[in-house]
Amino acid sequence: MKIRQKDCVCEIPQHAAVLGDEHAAELAPRVESGPIAILPERRDNGTPGGTTVFLDAVESAGGVVSELNAETRGLIWLSYKKSAELGEVLDANPQLTWVQLPWAGVDAYADVLTRCARPGLVFTSAKGSYAQPVAEHALAMTLALLRALPRRARATSWDAVPRGISLYRKNITIIGAGGIARELIRLLEPFDVTITVVRRSAGQVPGAFSTVTTDRLDKALISADVVVIAAALTGETRHLIGAKELALMKKSAVVVNIARGPLVDPDALVVALNAEKISGAALDVTEPEPLPDGHPLWTAENILITPHMADTPEMTAPLLAERIRSNVTAFLAGERFTGVVDPSAGY
Repeated sequence: MKIRQKDCVCEIPQHAAVLGDEHAAELAPRVESGPIAILPERRDNGTPGGTTVFLDAVESAGGVVSELNAETRGLIWLSYKKSAELGEVLDANPQLTWVQLPWAGVDAYADVLTRCARPGLVFTSAKGSYAQPVAEHALAMTLALLRALPRRARATSWDAVPRGISLYRKNITIIGAGGIARELIRLLEPFDVTITVVRRSAGQVPGAFSTVTTDRLDKALISADVVVIAAALTGETRHLIGAKELALMKKSAVVVNIARGPLVDPDALVVALNAEKISGAALDVTEPEPLPDGHPLWTAENILITPHMADTPEMTAPLLAERIRSNVTAFLAGERFTGVVDPSAGY
């Protein structure tokens, strides 16, 4: 379905944004608005139609798209890989006051965010925009693991050994309290599960039976049947799940990572799976990424790996376009941005 706004055709997103309470609408310092550049401009930036859908989003919000010059005040950066190039652009253009980044996680830009942070410059991300498709993928992977589908999918002969357990009334620990976690809580409601959310800051997450801070992660792992990792990758959270944490879990428990690969120690995970210290793992993200041929994770016991496809460009392009449209509106009106990034925190 499509709608027409100001003579441009805009696709209605299939999904809606879901934000954590600390990121729903943050008040950033009012910044000087002006023309907006979209970079890189090539059509190979990983989105259907290249930059056209984002240009339409800017113009539908009343913004003006221009080449990067002395009058430009906004920058929409569409490349995940070219963080160093973004730093060069920011160094050369001190007149910029707002930068929109393309993904929910900003770990790829961590060095740039720290080095280029300055008064009067606001960074926003797509945090929350992709929560629904990613949470859907997390649920699918969870069900697949519990029903032993990785083993079934690889079978080449009839296996009559009964395997598989139900998700109903299980204990679920979700690490992270952002949009993905909140949408997953909603999707899990029909299964009558008991959910514990582990988050950095205090405060109850709606729909969770219990919300605890990260210093109580160990206790939350001990009782979990399913551990879903939906946290931001920072210096503090690298290898958040390692040998010690895996050893705390039930032998029947499974791990699902749909956040960032380095949140899980891959060597420790391989050992835990092959020694049957846990029942299984599903990864949409890995360390390293892409996961090279022959890596031990590929052949670990009861492993399910998808190649960072919890959301696809067809899903994310309209969602990012909607985030751009809303933030351009805020940029021009001096109002609240959505998804403001804290460079010191790393998300």
